[in-house]
Amino acid sequence: MSRNTDKATILVVDDEPEILRAVRAGLLAQGYDVQSAMNGEDALRSASAAAPDLVILDVMLPGDIDGLEVCRRIREWSDVPILMLSALGQERQKVAALDMGADDYLTKPFGMDELTARVRAALRRRRAAAPTPEPANFAWGDVTLDYARRLVTKSGTEVKLTPLEYDILRFLTQNADRVVTHRQLLSNVWGAEYAEDTQLLRVHVGHLRRKVEDTPGRPRMIVTDPGVGYHIRTAD
Repeated sequence: MSRNTDKATILVVDDEPEILRAVRAGLLAQGYDVQSAMNGEDALRSASAAAPDLVILDVMLPGDIDGLEVCRRIREWSDVPILMLSALGQERQKVAALDMGADDYLTKPFGMDELTARVRAALRRRRAAAPTPEPANFAWGDVTLDYARRLVTKSGTEVKLTPLEYDILRFLTQNADRVVTHRQLLSNVWGAEYAEDTQLLRVHVGHLRRKVEDTPGRPRMIVTDPGVGYHIRTAD
């Protein structure tokens, strides 16, 4: 379904119905399309399906997926501006949100004039930057990655990967056709303190190949660059 590209879509995520209603009404009055969610799971589904131009996200959400985790997961596959909402006294959460890729934050209670001003500023920055949107998924042969859902399938069947195996595959696919060094993979997946542990990486890549390659002993998707690292070869 097509939409007016001049009319930005904003996803608002908050578990307080009163705030959700007030923010939604204020944004609709400004001419924005508004989607809403009240928990982390619905927020991630909406972010994937609606491809919003901006996300307004409360730090504290019910369940296992709080606002910080929603922010982290969205940042794995999208550079959409994220404006975090936090209550007074949540300084640590504000810092953590910014570290995870949030663009701005507002402290509750806030006024609609300030919120809409920050929304306009974030959308102006996004339009000025004119980024090339990253794909929401990656496909190689019969293997598909859905970044928003952290889902890997092969011939339509879900592949059960460990979190580390998924993170390795995600980083490689997001750098497809580029050589990724051992150090880059280890630093991005495990952390800088593991940057020299190439044996650890080889073991996990071996496990990953057995799950996604047709012939793990002769890999065609995850290619080894001897002494350097690995790369995803898109041209088979």
